[in-house]
Amino acid sequence: MFWIKFAFIVLIVFVINIIVKLLLRKLLKIEKEKKSFFSYNHINELHRKIDWAIRITSTIVLIVTNTLVIIEGYSINLIIIAMIFYFVLDYTVRALFECKYSQNPKQYILTMSEGFIFLLSIVIVIYFDLLIKLP
Repeated sequence: MFWIKFAFIVLIVFVINIIVKLLLRKLLKIEKEKKSFFSYNHINELHRKIDWAIRITSTIVLIVTNTLVIIEGYSINLIIIAMIFYFVLDYTVRALFECKYSQNPKQYILTMSEGFIFLLSIVIVIYFDLLIKLP
């Protein structure tokens, strides 16, 4: 039952994200950029370096927080807070580079809306406990 709920929530978030992006593109006249599906899509070399630094530090921090939760008995909320922090940091860095260095600076609006939708969906799932219902 967990995977059915998870797939349904992911599908809903994906559809909402597509609809919001389409509406923002039409309203703000933002050109569509061609991106590879599983590509990093870095704006420039500095963005690539900063992005990899964020990925490496987030991996190290998540390993440490997992260790603290499992061995030391800290709250699972520590992992959630760390994940949300790095998620917000990643989208903010991407939006800043799109705004300053991209050929299409309005693209940052779409990036920020996507990040906001994903963050809001995570908060809603956690707040309303949509995935796991204990008997």
